[in-house]
Amino acid sequence: MLDTEGSKPIYIQISEWIENEILKGRFRVDEKVYSQYKLADIFTINPATAAKGLNVLANEHILYDKRGLGKFVAHDAIEIIKDKRKNQTLKGLMKDIVSEASYLGLDQETVLSLLKETYDEMEDDQ
Repeated sequence: MLDTEGSKPIYIQISEWIENEILKGRFRVDEKVYSQYKLADIFTINPATAAKGLNVLANEHILYDKRGLGKFVAHDAIEIIKDKRKNQTLKGLMKDIVSEASYLGLDQETVLSLLKETYDEMEDDQ
């Protein structure tokens, strides 16, 4: 599940995994997420690394602490995750696409057409 050979830090992969679980509805609002020890056991990592991933989400207000009980999903967690991914991940990917299109000499209309075509193909696959 985790890419231990990749360049992305393990704690970031843990935080992204938890975000995905929230988006899939596996962790709901006000529900407790796995402890650092449970995450360490699941992914066979150091509990301190798992704690760092949980703290990233707490710092982003996706999770909140209940003293002595653990970390829980915040009320607006889904919106925060979606906004973050739209503004960071998607924008970054789109910048790469526009840059590549520029190298290839493609105009905006062609790029938008390719995007729509890809979007339609993916809808057909689902």
